[in-house]
Amino acid sequence: MHTIDNDYFDSEEFRDILSSYEAAAASGEEGFMDAEDLIDVADYYRMNGDDAKAHEVAETAHENNPAATLPNIFLAREALFDGDVELAKEYVASMEESDSIEYAFIQAEVLIAQELDDEADVLLRSAFRAAEPDQYEDFVMDAANMYLDYGMNEKAHEWMMRSKGNDSREFRELMARTLFGLGKYKDCERLFNELIDQDPYSVAYWNSLASAQFMLDDFSGAVTSSEYAMAIDPEDTESIINKANALYRLSNYEEAINYYERYMRLVPNDAFCLMHEGACYVNLERYDDALGVLQRAADAASGDSEMLIMVYQEIGFCYGSMGRVEEALATFDKLLKLDCDKTEVNVMRGHVLLQNERIREAEEEFRSAMSHADYSPSVILRIMVSLYDNKYVEASYNMFKHFFSVLSDFKDGYSYMALCCWDMGHKEEFLMYLRLAVERNPREARLVLGHLFPEGMAAKEYYDYMYKRMKA
Repeated sequence: MHTIDNDYFDSEEFRDILSSYEAAAASGEEGFMDAEDLIDVADYYRMNGDDAKAHEVAETAHENNPAATLPNIFLAREALFDGDVELAKEYVASMEESDSIEYAFIQAEVLIAQELDDEADVLLRSAFRAAEPDQYEDFVMDAANMYLDYGMNEKAHEWMMRSKGNDSREFRELMARTLFGLGKYKDCERLFNELIDQDPYSVAYWNSLASAQFMLDDFSGAVTSSEYAMAIDPEDTESIINKANALYRLSNYEEAINYYERYMRLVPNDAFCLMHEGACYVNLERYDDALGVLQRAADAASGDSEMLIMVYQEIGFCYGSMGRVEEALATFDKLLKLDCDKTEVNVMRGHVLLQNERIREAEEEFRSAMSHADYSPSVILRIMVSLYDNKYVEASYNMFKHFFSVLSDFKDGYSYMALCCWDMGHKEEFLMYLRLAVERNPREARLVLGHLFPEGMAAKEYYDYMYKRMKA
């Protein structure tokens, strides 16, 4: 399998190849270059986001030698990621080396693209058994990399476990990525810290550490790691957006806006970034600024239904906070044209109506949502949270009380019930629900109740801290 260490792209050897290619391309003589060198150049362009140029180089390599392995693999993978399995098959059929490891891998990818995962697994295990002993470790890593590319984290980990003991930096980096995909963020964090000890100037390692910390709700740690990455490369877009998102989760909205703006100076009109910047303005109650940014997000997200759904939600809630109820409702209605669940729309409409004291209409929307969802606990939970957010604390408390009497094993919502008890001065009940919140859903506890505790305190420490404080 043709893989390139990113360090290779910084080497003098590759820089000479790239210079030779660009000089040859300028003179129209790139066709005389070696196919493997051309695919290295294509990989370089693809890594740097220039997919059109990467395709052009790979096509040149393929035209020079239609049966060569590497150009066919590059173009077949490109076709697979574009969803064109038949074109990928044509490229694979053109390869002359049908008994190579590279051929086995691209065949496996074609099978995975057709959802024939078991067949792909059989093929790869057969190729692995036939490989030479000195190929085992590379085979393991290539297989894991391939499965990671397709989001098949369990299979990637399964292949990593076939290693006979690889302590290389590349192997540990791949293991860290695999653990991240499996949601084992603490182990992932530990590995990236070890890798940083070996290479403290790796922007990629600092960014990966920041991502793991973010998933662990260690937003302060994510900010710090992103800052180290930016100190190495001030224009690294990943570290800038990582810091912006972590600041957002820390409710440091003014500073988050600064970093979202900094990111968009490098990556203009990013819908995800614009949406989050708009949400910052909403949280700062700067609604006119929010609408302007969110409308830009909607324009940038045109054609991306999933992103548009999220943006229209933010726009609708923004209108609701401004008291522009009819515009909010009209915005939510647009969601129905984007294949958004009608139940979701009912809850959103109900929230804005309740926010603007149109209580009877809100009740109708909430009843409709519960009916459409067959009284799903998650939908009822969202309605109870809406009641709390709109300062109907006692109504929210009473609904939660009944809710938990029926669904005693439900793991979500205890943090909101604790918050209701806190606001109502029910100290003993607050401690009871705080304990349940921390035990059953510490992530929710941190997000919902974190403002009641010292910054940086772990959710598992909340109960003891508050018990001592309230009993003192």
